[in-house]
Amino acid sequence: MARKPQQRRSRETVRAIVEAGFISLARHGMEGTTTRHIAEIAGIGVGSLYEYFTNKEAVFDAIYQYAVKDIVEVIRPLTPQLVTMEIREAVITLLRAFRGWLLRDDSRYLSYVSYTVHMAHRDNLEPINKMLMELVVQYVMHHPRLLQLPDLPTKSYIIINGGIFTIIRHLGEANPIITFDQLVDGLGDMVAYMVEGALRDLERAEQR
Repeated sequence: MARKPQQRRSRETVRAIVEAGFISLARHGMEGTTTRHIAEIAGIGVGSLYEYFTNKEAVFDAIYQYAVKDIVEVIRPLTPQLVTMEIREAVITLLRAFRGWLLRDDSRYLSYVSYTVHMAHRDNLEPINKMLMELVVQYVMHHPRLLQLPDLPTKSYIIINGGIFTIIRHLGEANPIITFDQLVDGLGDMVAYMVEGALRDLERAEQR
């Protein structure tokens, strides 16, 4: 950012530029977006944009910061509730919350995340992955039996990333072959089946 906004008017201008960045991203994609596109949508001159952002990549960095902040604000308050749920219910509740975030404000985050996934910007999802891994840790602490599952970090990584990318792909399809409810129910069933099956195997092994 060229200079940090101090006054309220400056902060509002920055916010307008970021909002315009979301809109331009949805219209033109990351490669097609230009600072002129963003400035025109924001209703300001390109020179005014450059007072706060050195280039379009700096605007995308600000979009990233807004995205991370917003998803944290969505998931963190749910954590105390999620960790007390059965695994299937927790997965479904979390995925519904993730969907709500992606579709907020004319699907702005779905557009952003879709481009970051398909254009080698997967590291931008790392804060989301990290937050969800922290949620897994808290969930396991409330359900200590899960600590006995073999290779729990690997399973958690697969479930989290698989769930994220499956939701993004489904929401991005014009005519998905299944409904969103069918998708989240299926993912919830799959995770519950895997976890409960592994726990049953452990119980059988202990009884031998």
